[in-house]
Amino acid sequence: MEYVKLGRAGLQVSRLCLGTMNFGPQTSEEDSHAIMDKALELGINFFDTANVYGWKKGQGVTEQIVGRWLARGAARRERIVLATKVYSPMGDGPNDRRLSAYHIRRACEDSLRRLQTDHIDLYQMHHIDRLTPLEEIWQAMELLVGQGKIIYVGSSNFPAWHIAQANTMAAQRNFLGLVSEQCKYSLADRMAELEVLPACQVFGLGVIPWSPLSGGLLAGVLEKVEGGRRASKQVQNGIAEYRAQVEKWEAFCAEMGEKPADMALAWTLKNPAITCPIIGPRTMEQLTGSLRALQIQLDEAAMKRLDEIWPGPGGPAPEAYSW
Repeated sequence: MEYVKLGRAGLQVSRLCLGTMNFGPQTSEEDSHAIMDKALELGINFFDTANVYGWKKGQGVTEQIVGRWLARGAARRERIVLATKVYSPMGDGPNDRRLSAYHIRRACEDSLRRLQTDHIDLYQMHHIDRLTPLEEIWQAMELLVGQGKIIYVGSSNFPAWHIAQANTMAAQRNFLGLVSEQCKYSLADRMAELEVLPACQVFGLGVIPWSPLSGGLLAGVLEKVEGGRRASKQVQNGIAEYRAQVEKWEAFCAEMGEKPADMALAWTLKNPAITCPIIGPRTMEQLTGSLRALQIQLDEAAMKRLDEIWPGPGGPAPEAYSW
């Protein structure tokens, strides 16, 4: 396993991040624990979750599964970088969501209890909050850092100007600010190249792409569907919209002798702005298979072919759309 710094922070994380969103809804607790055991064995030290995962409001189902795994001992907690998120509704009350200082404090305490730990390594804002001033958010985060309940702060789904605004204010407060951004990014969705990735590079944020397989669209979906596998509604819509590109994509992967899912991850890892894509395995096979991406070497010719199949926005803004 390879390890890199998380943005400008000194923290070292594995080049693949274990996403836990499927733990509970699609993967049993027993299988989830086995997957986490195997991930640790393979050298994956970066585990990502969120208080809303499990999709039962207020219960934090996935955090509880991770917490019970951590409680089994064997120095599991000391061997991983644990990340979770705050923002989404965790109750029906008006203050059971978003990023008020009131909710951040309560949500952090609840996550710590569910995760059965005394600190969160990376506490991520799951979405921007247009109703709460940054001064209030940073004051709440600074307090949690001072109390030792969180170590680093990250963002997720932030536009570039919010990243710039947040870290400029953090610097004025003599606070480290954001060290990472978790954004949607894949061959099939390259909008982040316009402004988010350049902003992260300027402000020293590690980038943790979610959905690097574009919801399964880049994972060899045509072969699976033609083989009788049932595709989700999202994937069916993707096939209908991008069928010509998907056909070229899967043909190119076959030409390269690689699985589409591995190629998609390898392409993401090729970008110097990217720290580690999130893999969200439902099965042990999906977890172990993803390591192949670390070995694939994409040369200039291969990258050019991929740009032709899945064109990006044309580079960073404003050059992408202006002179």
